Formats: sequence, structure tokens, C-alpha cells
Amino acid sequence: MDAQPQNAPAVLRLGQILDLNAATPLASELLALRGHDIDVDAAAVSRMGAQCLQVLLSARATWRDDGFAFAITGASPEFTAVLDILGAPLDPTFQAWEPSA
Repeated sequence: MDAQPQNAPAVLRLGQILDLNAATPLASELLALRGHDIDVDAAAVSRMGAQCLQVLLSARATWRDDGFAFAITGASPEFTAVLDILGAPLDPTFQAWEPSA
């Protein structure tokens, strides 16, 4: 996670390969950022499995329920293709969501 100016969202940069072995560490990284607005940078993703998609979908719902912003940013073509194949297209599933003021 990068140092961010105060009130800026936390940034989580996803790894290149998000397979079954990456699901638990990804969930742990996300849980560590719970309670903060977050931008999930998916630019480096070249391969992703259903388990990591499930983690991201769960995180998205948790952030929404907690009232914090959650967005996927810089999605690689491979990341976007996997979302489409697995039936969770980038928009509107992962569109930037801002909490109500």
C-alpha cells in the first residue's frame, strides 16, 4: 500500500497472478484496509481465478455496507476479460462507488 495524502483512498495493487493461492492473502490485505475508502489497482493482473473474483465481490459488498468507497482502477485487459467470462463485468459491478454524504 502506498502512502496517500490525508482523506485520499488507500490503494491496493493487485498482483499479476490471482489464482487459488492468492485468494487468502488477498482477503487478508483487503481486511487490513477495511474502514477506509479504497482503490484496487488491477493494472498488473494477467490471470485471475474465480476464487479471487469472489473475494473482490465480497469486499465490494462489505465496503458498500460499511459506507466506504470501493473502486477497481486501471483494469488490465486480462482482468476485464475474466470478469466478462465469469459474468461480473467491470461496469456496473465494480464501478466507483462513493458513500453518501
